[in-house]
Amino acid sequence: MIIREYSSADCGEIAELFYNTVHTVNAADYTKEQLDAWATGQVDLDAWDRSFREHFSLVALEGSTIVGFGDIDKTAYLDRLYVHAHHQREGIAAAICDRLEEAVQGNILVHASITARPFFEKRGYRVIKEQKVERQGVLLTNFVMEKER
Repeated sequence: MIIREYSSADCGEIAELFYNTVHTVNAADYTKEQLDAWATGQVDLDAWDRSFREHFSLVALEGSTIVGFGDIDKTAYLDRLYVHAHHQREGIAAAICDRLEEAVQGNILVHASITARPFFEKRGYRVIKEQKVERQGVLLTNFVMEKER
């Protein structure tokens, strides 16, 4: 596995990975209606590309295929962290997260899904609060979590 910085050429493949990961990996913790609202399959690629370029963004590759990605902004908000459904529990998320955490100073904040919460807890994050977020009129539960450093 190789981890490298994001390139605009990655955006389409990342959007597809995001959709497929949400609809498979998160299916045990969210309803179909919630998954459809969270990942519609209609990503604004220009907005995502701009966001990835503004943040410190990484992709993980197996050969020439993107198997994971993540990004963190200058305020130490870990925005996205997703790993392909067929590459779960291979250390990819941890490797990406290690690099993202190293790139910023101070405490790190993340809004973790029900699915991702145990991963972040193992990394020393603690739940600040449970919240409901609205996506397309549908409520989804996630957790505001912080890693103090």
